[in-house]
Formats: sequence, structure tokens, C-alpha cells
Amino acid sequence: MAKTILITGATAGFGAACAKRFAAEGWRLILTGRREERLEQMKAELGDAVLAASVLDVRDRQAVLETLKEFSEVDVLLNNAGLALGLEPAWEVDLDDWETMVDTNIKGVMYCTRAILPGMVSRDSGHIINIGSAAGSWPYPGGNVYGATKAFVQQFSRNLRADLFGAKVRVTNIEPGMASSEFSDVRFKGDSERAEKVYSGTTPLRPEDIAEVVYFVANLPEHINVNALELMPIDQTWGPLAVHRKKIEPSARGQHSRN
Repeated sequence: MAKTILITGATAGFGAACAKRFAAEGWRLILTGRREERLEQMKAELGDAVLAASVLDVRDRQAVLETLKEFSEVDVLLNNAGLALGLEPAWEVDLDDWETMVDTNIKGVMYCTRAILPGMVSRDSGHIINIGSAAGSWPYPGGNVYGATKAFVQQFSRNLRADLFGAKVRVTNIEPGMASSEFSDVRFKGDSERAEKVYSGTTPLRPEDIAEVVYFVANLPEHINVNALELMPIDQTWGPLAVHRKKIEPSARGQHSRN
């Protein structure tokens, strides 16, 4: 019997790529997203694989609980909806951007998980797959609240595993590094030139790469739980620790040497 996956944020990027990957393998899809026109396009493209497509803003607690209660029988919940806004230092950031990231990346994951998880526990079967980020483990300038929200997703995933001890419900956190999608266009609020510079001279991860990883972990034997999987393009790695050094004037050096 075909399995069913519920994908949030399915109208673009990782979500759309995952929908296509799972549909190609005969999975049934329940898709949610904020853009109705995109959802209709996905339904037209993927045909009978789409069981339902619902306009949903994961920041709306009541809407999430009301909408997803109809789909409590899913085998996999892919908490994909999320975003980054801005790259300014913390003292210059727009507080509205911070709140939008918290409401989407944290509260949205909480609401969707809480709506779907009871059914999985009752059936003693299921898989929660969260789209985190390498930014949840590794800081960078301007990552402030975005990285913090993804650190929440990482720890939330671990704590779900602890809560589910003894149950046959899996939890996985997928943690991509630099990936080319609408992510940077959203982050820079439509400034496509600035968004393109993020990937200049590199070969970043593609949405299809993330979809391949999600499909892989979802289709492992049921006794295997991939707790977390971090991936980066070969062009990305970690930098050394930053050390700020003050310039020492020659006269000051002489004083130090005499003391």
C-alpha cells in the first residue's frame, strides 16, 4: 500500500522538490503552502499523487490544528516551511523579521508536529522529518535569530526522540548548508542581484539534492533512525575562529618590552 507524506511549504524550493521526488516513487502527497496558485500548479503537475493541497500559513496555530486534523493518518510529516530574513547585525535588524522567523521556523514546526504526532503515537508508526540547517550548529555574522531558530529545530528533534523512547516513531533533522533556491530571494526581500551573489563562483546544493536525502532517510528500514544529517556543498566548509587584534603602536611595543 502506498505511503503518505505531508509536506509543509510545498510550493517552492525543498518542499516542491521533495513532492516531485516522492510522487515519482508512488507516494501519496498532502501539500500545504501559502500560495494557492502554486499549489494548483503542483496538483496539475503531479496529478493523482496529490491527495490534498491546502493553503496554510504555519504561523497560524488554529488554522494548523484545524487543517491538519484531517490528515492525522500520514506516514511522514516533513516540516519544511521556514525562512530567513535579512543579514544585518543584531543591533540593526528589523524586529518584525525576527518575529516572523520565530513564528515560522519555531512555532510552525511546533504546531504541525503537535497536530500530527498523536496519530503516529497511537498507531505506533510514523516519521517526523524536520528541515533544520547547518546554521543551527555553526554561527555566522548576520545569522543571529535565523541560526537560533534552527538550533531550536535541532534540539526539538532530539527531545522528540527522547519523548518517543519505546515508540516506533522516527525523528530526523536534515541540516543543509548553502543551497540554491528561493531562500536568498526571500532573505533579501526580492533583491535578486544580492541573492545571486551568495552563490557566485560556487556550486551550491540544489533542492533536488535535499529531496534525495529526505527520500533516503524516509525509506530506510523502520528500525533505523537517522537522528541528524548535515550536508554541505564541497565548496563550503568551516572557517577558523575569528580573533580581533588591536593595532599596537611602536611606542606601546617599546613600553611592553621594557616592562
